[in-house]
Formats: sequence, structure tokens, C-alpha cells
Amino acid sequence: MNLPAALLWGFAATTVLTTLMAGSQVMGLSRMSIPFLLGTMVTPDRDRAMLAGIGIHFVNGWIFALLYVLAFEALHRATWWLGALAGLLHGLFVLVVVLPLLPAVHPRMASERQGPTPTRLLQPPGFLAIHYGRRTPIIALIAHVAYGILLGALYVV
Repeated sequence: MNLPAALLWGFAATTVLTTLMAGSQVMGLSRMSIPFLLGTMVTPDRDRAMLAGIGIHFVNGWIFALLYVLAFEALHRATWWLGALAGLLHGLFVLVVVLPLLPAVHPRMASERQGPTPTRLLQPPGFLAIHYGRRTPIIALIAHVAYGILLGALYVV
């Protein structure tokens, strides 16, 4: 495995994914901010949450890049379409499994069954993160596919 290349392209792919998600928020296509959701897990301060969340999100991006690279190495090839397929599966896993489970581990997020409290004020994402906007699943999948395409196209096995 070429670790420097995996980290470089993982950083680039995470930057693109984060930019696409943030851009969709600015354009009113989604209300979901992955850095904000991650950051509010560690601090109630909204400004610090964004800073912490960006850091957590980029570390997660590197971890997932290493997983993608391990898969590419096992297959003895890295292509844009393999990356796109991995990104699609990754995005579906996040939307179907991770985000609906988030209220169970997030100290500041209400759940589907239990509404807001003085400390749990964040809205839960729900299945496919649909509570953050009808277009959120589409945007999230596009961003994750772009992440995979970049890794598959730029990482050399």
C-alpha cells in the first residue's frame, strides 16, 4: 500500500465530499452538516463544534480512504468506476445504518421516539437523513460517489 498517496488522495476526496455537502446546504438543497453533527458530539459550543467536526470528519475521511485503498490493493486495481461503486455502497451504509443510529450515541440529539429535551435539541436525521431535506439522500450519495471516483481514479495500485 502506498500510504502517502492514500492519505493525500483521501484528504482531497474528503475535501470534495465536504465541499459538495456544504455547498448543498448553502444552496438550500439539504440542511445536513456532517461536521456540525460530529462536532456537537464532543462540545455544545456551536462554533467549536464546527471546528472539531471538520477535524473528526477529515480523520474519518482518511480512515475510509485506507479502507478503499485496501480494497483496491486486494483487487489489484483502482479505477474510477470501482471507486464510484465503493462510494455508492459507502453512502448507502451511512444513510441507511449510521445516521439512523446516531441518536443512540449522540449526547445532544433527540431520537425518533423521544423528542427534544434541554440537552438533546438536535433533530435526528431519520432513515436516509430525510429529516434534513428530501434532497439530502441524493446529495449525500452524489458526494460519496465523487469521493470514491477521486480515490479510484487517482490512487495507483
